[in-house]
Amino acid sequence: MVDPDPARSEDDAARPRPRRLSSRVAYRNPWMSVREDEIERPSPDGWRPGIYAVVEKPHAAAVVPWDGTHLHLVGQFRYPLGAWSWEFPQGAVHGDDATAEQVARAELREETGFEAGTLRRLADLAFAPGMADQTFTAWLATDLTPGPAQPEPEEAGMIVARRVTIEALDALIDAGEIVDAATIATWFFARRVLVER
Repeated sequence: MVDPDPARSEDDAARPRPRRLSSRVAYRNPWMSVREDEIERPSPDGWRPGIYAVVEKPHAAAVVPWDGTHLHLVGQFRYPLGAWSWEFPQGAVHGDDATAEQVARAELREETGFEAGTLRRLADLAFAPGMADQTFTAWLATDLTPGPAQPEPEEAGMIVARRVTIEALDALIDAGEIVDAATIATWFFARRVLVER
């Protein structure tokens, strides 16, 4: 059988890519580091020098909490955007060897207080592949048991909960009131399970 997407069958090693000459950590804090690499890029005229900055963060989770009637969002002011953002619970566990499922359960508990009886893995995605190495797993959480939210100290008092219907969530996305790409991408997969059965 012929592969309908020849680019997909192409040997990955044969695809053009830059080569790293050197690397240094330009910045580090408890949640992330920024690495600056001196690179050479392939071009029709040979190799061209350049630099590349890479934000390094651990694997994360984005979780769609569904109670059978409503989806549960969390909102907070996102400092880099200078704006409020409604999102599905998401984040990473730092300095730990937690599994992808443990990260999802921890983020759900921290931001909403819910414990999920069932956690369904939806997809593995990347937050911002042009500038960060951070990937995340998208999850659908069902059979929810409520409890008190357990935010990290940096987030205490900053997160607001909101429950919405599927139709209301779609309307928020259509109106541009939800701009978080991880939330929208995760909803793309969860919607297939909850609506497009």
